[in-house]
Amino acid sequence: MSRAVTVIGGSSGLRQGISVGPHHLLADEPKTSGGSDAGPDPYELLLSALGSCTNMTLRMYADRKKWPLKEIRVALTHSKNYANDCVNCEQPAAKLDRIERRITLIGELSAEQRQRLLEIANLCPVHKSLTSRIDIQTELVNPSL
Repeated sequence: MSRAVTVIGGSSGLRQGISVGPHHLLADEPKTSGGSDAGPDPYELLLSALGSCTNMTLRMYADRKKWPLKEIRVALTHSKNYANDCVNCEQPAAKLDRIERRITLIGELSAEQRQRLLEIANLCPVHKSLTSRIDIQTELVNPSL
């Protein structure tokens, strides 16, 4: 189980303070969306989670196999696109989330090793979570004064 994540927003603005164990991060929206651009937006944080998990998974696999993988670069983008051949495309629910992940493997790897690493990328835990059914349980908690 992962450590608890706490996100605190102030009385105004969109800037959010994020705490994970001893680590502190910021999230915000770009100025064009009403934020102050003090940190990545929520989707950029989601992409960061997928990219870092992909890199870690590939690194562990290549190291275990003793493959000459020197560096891994993952570039990600997120967009919402209308479903193809959609009857009600003007409805918000007709849009599909799309993440594009471009992986660059640096090192003297064979074509077979590169192909296997591509397969392994799709097995990283965050990828598996994002492509599975996710059950989010939410409850309202009274503040302790």
